Amino acid sequence: MEQNKEVLPIFFAADDKYIPFLAVTLQSLVDNSSTDYYYLIKVLYTNISEDHKEKIKKYERENVNIEFVDLNYYIEEIKDKLYTRDYFSKTTYFRLFIPNLYPQYNKALYLDSDVVLLRDVAELFNTDLGDNLVGAAPDDVIQTIEVFQEYAEKVVGVSDYRNYFNAGVLLMNLDELRKYNFQEKFLYVLGTIKFSVAQDQDYLNRLCKGRVKLIDKNWNRMPVSNVEVDEKDLKLVHYNLAFKPWHFEDILYKDYFWRYAQKTEFFDEILKIRDNYSDEEKIDDREKDRQLRELAQKESDCVGDDRRK
Repeated sequence: MEQNKEVLPIFFAADDKYIPFLAVTLQSLVDNSSTDYYYLIKVLYTNISEDHKEKIKKYERENVNIEFVDLNYYIEEIKDKLYTRDYFSKTTYFRLFIPNLYPQYNKALYLDSDVVLLRDVAELFNTDLGDNLVGAAPDDVIQTIEVFQEYAEKVVGVSDYRNYFNAGVLLMNLDELRKYNFQEKFLYVLGTIKFSVAQDQDYLNRLCKGRVKLIDKNWNRMPVSNVEVDEKDLKLVHYNLAFKPWHFEDILYKDYFWRYAQKTEFFDEILKIRDNYSDEEKIDDREKDRQLRELAQKESDCVGDDRRK
C-alpha cells in the first residue's frame, strides 16, 4: 500500500513497438525494488494496444502501481513541430511535458525504455538536486566521439562537452522547472531553433545548462567499448542509439539485458526480433550512424567558433 511509504513518481514514454523492451526495463526495476518505497509508474503514450497494456500491468505489485497516460489530446496542437529522424518517435519529447502535466509532484524520474536497472532506482531518485533543474549523467557517446563534442559546444551551446548530459535517465526537479517556466521556454525555442542531432535532448541541454546536477555515470552507462568500467560498479545500462542487443550480437553488457528479458513473456518475441533483424537493416543502422556524424559535423561547420584555443 502507498500509505507510510515514500512515493517515487517514475515516468516512461513508449509506443506499441517498444512495449517488449519496456517490459524488460520494468522486470529489472521490480526485481531490484525495495519494500520501503511505493513506485508510482506512469507510461506516457499515444498508441498502445489494450493487450499490451494488460501485459505491462502484470508488473504491478503491492508497492508498484502502473498507469497509462494518453497524451494525444495534450500534443495535438504541437505534434507537427516535434521533429524526429531515423528510429526516433515523437514519444521522445513527452518527458518535457511532465512538470506541467503533474503539478502535484515536486520531483520525478524519467527513464527510457531501453535501460536495464541493476540497483534499486530509489537510490537514484533520492539524489539531492538542490535548486538544479535536472540531474543526469554525461552522455557516454558524446564523451568518446570528437565530432559530437564539437557539436555539443558549438551548436547546442554547452560550455564544456563533458557537461552535455544524456536525457534517457533524467531526474527532474519539477518545482524548479515550473518556476523556470520550462515548458513555455521549450515551446518558444522549438519554434526558433531546430536541433537535428539529438532533438529533445539537445533542447534540454540548451535550456538547463548551468543548472544540471551531474550524477554518477554508472547510473547511465552505455555499451561504448572504449569506456573502461568495473562491472561491479554498474547501476543502470542504457542500450542507446544502435547499441541494441536485440539487433546485434556483439553488444557490451548484453548479458544483463538477456537476464531480465528471459523472465518476461516477451522473451520469444524479442528473440524473433533479433533473429529476423536482417543484414540489410544492420548495414542501414551503421549508415545512419555515419550520417549522424556527418550531420553533427555539418551543423558545427555552420556555426562560428569563438571558444579560446
